[in-house]
Amino acid sequence: MLPSEASAPHPGDREIETLTAFDEVVAERGSLAGYRVQAVDLTDRTDVLLAVDTADAVFLGCPMREAAAARVRASGALVFPPVPGLPFDPYLARLYTPGDLFAGLADGGYEATPDARAYAWFQRTKADGDVFASMLRAVHDDSVSDALDELLHGARVVGVMGGHAMARGTDAYAAAARLGRSLARAGLTVATGGGPGAMEAANLGAYAAPYDDTMLDESLELLAKAPSFTPSVTDWAKAAFAVRERWPDGGASVGIPTWFYGHEPPNAFAAHLAKYFANATREDGLLARSNAGVVFLPGAAGTVQEIFDNATPNYYGSRGEPTPMILVDRAHWTTHLPAWPLLQALAKDRPMAERIALVDDAESAAEALTAVGNRPAGRVGYPLLERSRELGEGWAQPRGAARPST
Repeated sequence: MLPSEASAPHPGDREIETLTAFDEVVAERGSLAGYRVQAVDLTDRTDVLLAVDTADAVFLGCPMREAAAARVRASGALVFPPVPGLPFDPYLARLYTPGDLFAGLADGGYEATPDARAYAWFQRTKADGDVFASMLRAVHDDSVSDALDELLHGARVVGVMGGHAMARGTDAYAAAARLGRSLARAGLTVATGGGPGAMEAANLGAYAAPYDDTMLDESLELLAKAPSFTPSVTDWAKAAFAVRERWPDGGASVGIPTWFYGHEPPNAFAAHLAKYFANATREDGLLARSNAGVVFLPGAAGTVQEIFDNATPNYYGSRGEPTPMILVDRAHWTTHLPAWPLLQALAKDRPMAERIALVDDAESAAEALTAVGNRPAGRVGYPLLERSRELGEGWAQPRGAARPST
């Protein structure tokens, strides 16, 4: 369950991110001293800025009249003005929505959208050595992280990872969507890599959670007409927005994509999109915020990287108690890309051993997540069960634990 971004807490109550909040602070306290005002249009608040105390305040990307800017600087505030000509706001105060990133899709196609233009800017600047461009990317990504932390404060977040190549219209895509729906209906906040394939499917499932089951079935049929973002991102995205238009009151979930993989567009079913330039920041942040565990659907190199990025803090305990890790598809993770045997070997005799599981299919993943999450970490001797009565068919626990007497 996600709070609204407007109601999310701000550290120390010093951040102002809306004009309403700005007016409330001025009315209640009569001062902006020490506040951080982020991405608020203050062009109509010149009289206020000329009158109130702004000592030690910081204004990040706030449009304001020159007289107001001069006065607040003279009063001891720092002013970081908006940067003209960018296809993104480096000081954004809230996460992106699908409407933000896909604005202009209907008339100009995907290439006209802010998402595509931001990727084009990134391609032009990522290797040119311009410290200003590097700074803008860093400030943007830090703003995204700040907004994401505010949004997810107090939420139980489950990550769903998987490959971008999983096509709409396949059984695997439908199963991933049903998984996302089950997790959302259980009160968890679904977070994905925010892209196509398995990521989109899980966000779609969370979007479908408030509706009856037939909504997801009908949505899957509609989406299957545009099975992949290749060759046309425009057609692929328009199919998603058609589903959203037909069922406008979907459930909220989070997508955390990156312009580093700009050929993978964000999906339209995550209500909140934390899109980064730096993929390393994005990967670590997604996994670190998945405090209720992570489900790994079949994928390739990116998903393998995520498995062991997640395993490392679980192994060392650097984020506290290990969190559940559920790998889906026995054949994929034991034969095709045998990450499971290595994960088992890594977990042996560690507290994380009780928090990893392998299941045959996505239908078993939600139940496995609950069972593994409820198990005390580090309980040596928990039963080895290839076919667990606790979880039903298709679940495997790490090898090496003895079966207790019953």
